[in-house]
Amino acid sequence: MTVPAAPLWAQCIVAVLLVISGLLALLAGWGLSQLRDYFLRMHPPAIVTSGAAWCTSLAAVVYFSALHRHLALSTWLIIILLAITVPITNMLLARAALFRRRQQGDPKMPAPLQSQRLEE
Repeated sequence: MTVPAAPLWAQCIVAVLLVISGLLALLAGWGLSQLRDYFLRMHPPAIVTSGAAWCTSLAAVVYFSALHRHLALSTWLIIILLAITVPITNMLLARAALFRRRQQGDPKMPAPLQSQRLEE
């Protein structure tokens, strides 16, 4: 049993998108290693990694659409779930880090909102 190949134009588009995705993932890793603070490291790599996931999902859509000769949107479920979960995960990680720094007594961390309301 042989698997049919996608057209050459689709393979070229997929190759370019996957190379862009790899470069974005490399950029995210480099940015993660260069930024000095956890709070600085949170946002840029998440954005760049999301861009890499978008490129990979788009490459899958192009490949399977060209292979089956109809629009294959089922792979968009991956990027929809990432678009929903990445911001929520970042917010929860930021709150956990903020709580941890407050527990350690870091003077640069803002006070919790409840204590600010009580003082007013």
